[in-house]
Amino acid sequence: MGKKVKAAKNSSEKSGTTSKEKNDKKLRKISEEIAELRKKYIKISSRQAKMDINDYVLKDTDGKDVKLSEMFGDKENLILIHNMGKACSYCTLWADGFSGEAYFIEKKAAFVLVSPDAPEVQKEFAASRGWKFRTYSATGTTFIADMGYYTEAEGYWPGVSVFHKDAEGKITRISKDYFGPGDFYSAPWHFFDLLPETKEEKEK
Repeated sequence: MGKKVKAAKNSSEKSGTTSKEKNDKKLRKISEEIAELRKKYIKISSRQAKMDINDYVLKDTDGKDVKLSEMFGDKENLILIHNMGKACSYCTLWADGFSGEAYFIEKKAAFVLVSPDAPEVQKEFAASRGWKFRTYSATGTTFIADMGYYTEAEGYWPGVSVFHKDAEGKITRISKDYFGPGDFYSAPWHFFDLLPETKEEKEK
C-alpha cells in the first residue's frame, strides 16, 4: 500500500510540474503576442497620427501665452495629454497617475497636460491634486479639435499626442492614442483585472 501511495504522489508531482511548464509556456506566448500586437497597433496609429503642426499658442496657468514649440524645453519630443477638464473624474484618475510618473517621463521627453478649462480653473485644480507637471489651457483655440479630440457631435475625448520638433523648429505629430478603461496608460484597471468578478459584473 505504501509503495502505491508513493507512486501516486510522484506521478501527481510529475504531472503538476508538466502542467506548470505548459501553462508557463502558454503565458509566455500570450505575453509575446500582446507585445507584438501592441507594436502593430502603435505602427498603424502613428501612420494615422502623423501630420505637420502649426505652432499653436495656448495659455499657461497664469493666463500668459505659450507657444507649443516652447513646451518642448530642451527636448526633441513632447508628450501632450489631452485632458477633458476638471469635470471628468476618469481624466483626473489618469492625470493623478501621471503625476507620479512625470519625473521619469521627462528624462526622455517633455510632458504636459492640455484641457479646455480656463487657466485659473486649471491652476486651482492642478494644485488641489498635487500634479507635478505643467498644464496649459486650449480655451479659445481650435487645438483640441484639430488634434481630433473634440467634435460637436461627440464632445471631448481624452488621449495623448506625441510631437517631434526638428533642428529647424518644424513640429510634427508622430503618434497618438485615446484613453479609456483598461488601456495601457492607467494602472488601476490592470489591478482590477486581477480581482474576482463582483456579482454585478457576472450578471452583465
